Amino acid sequence: MSAVWIDAEPAPLARSLKIERETHKLEKRLCRLVGQAIGDYAMVEEGDKVMVCLSGGKDSYGLLDILLKMRQRAPVSFDIVAVNLDQKQPGFPAHVLPDYLKALGIPFHIEEQDTYSIVKDKIPEGKTMCSLCSRLRRGILYRVADELGATKIALGHHRDDILQTFFLNMFFGGKLKGMPPKLVSDDGRHVVIRPLAYVPEKDLIRWAEHRQFPIIPCTLCGSQENLQRKQVGAMLREWEKKHPGRLENMANALQNVVPSHLGDGTLYDFKGLSATGVASEDGDKAFDTEDFTAPPTLPGLSVVKL
Repeated sequence: MSAVWIDAEPAPLARSLKIERETHKLEKRLCRLVGQAIGDYAMVEEGDKVMVCLSGGKDSYGLLDILLKMRQRAPVSFDIVAVNLDQKQPGFPAHVLPDYLKALGIPFHIEEQDTYSIVKDKIPEGKTMCSLCSRLRRGILYRVADELGATKIALGHHRDDILQTFFLNMFFGGKLKGMPPKLVSDDGRHVVIRPLAYVPEKDLIRWAEHRQFPIIPCTLCGSQENLQRKQVGAMLREWEKKHPGRLENMANALQNVVPSHLGDGTLYDFKGLSATGVASEDGDKAFDTEDFTAPPTLPGLSVVKL
């Protein structure tokens, strides 16, 4: 007589508890990463009025949601005002964001400007619309920040957006330039912050599903499948799939720059360089065999021998 072992399906209560635990861990991780970025770059200070730019996408919803949670326990006092730019795209559900923000009970402002018609008029069919659209949007948001008395402008760009921008600049712009977590605006009058700078996109996707945000798709540029940013994004996702932890390593690299081992003479005085007679751990190791051992927290990261 033989017996066959069959794994019983987990009881509904057990599944529910597991989901609840995972969601709690996700919330703690999101708050920790956002808090770390805010602290590392002094993004939010006592008395700030933070204007959160809300597009209707998962990232900006997540940013507002997490900032509201963190404000309750933050060591400094600051205000939040949500702002949406209604660009008059055909079919845009204008009621969704006001209804959502009213339910939250927070101050908000809806700015109505027909940038859609301008972009469609100026950009030939088939060409990328993002550049002009972004410039128009920035100018309007800067003006609104002045009118509302906002001291910080918070954008929903996450870690993966920052890495995409880095590779776009390197591949197509010939620059080692990314998307900084904190910067002064184009007009020099505002401080722009990106509190999601350390947050992986996959966590925001999961959080949006859990919170059931009323997502509004962008019909202006969302249909442009051949955008270079989308191609770079697909490349990064493939890397992360094959080599878990690679994106985290690359994000860390943006905070560990060694100008003496690049080639920008404005950042390092190559012309004035001379022998010092003192040994240096950071010397020329171009012909050494380097052993990039994957840290234990990043299983799957390839070990590359040069």
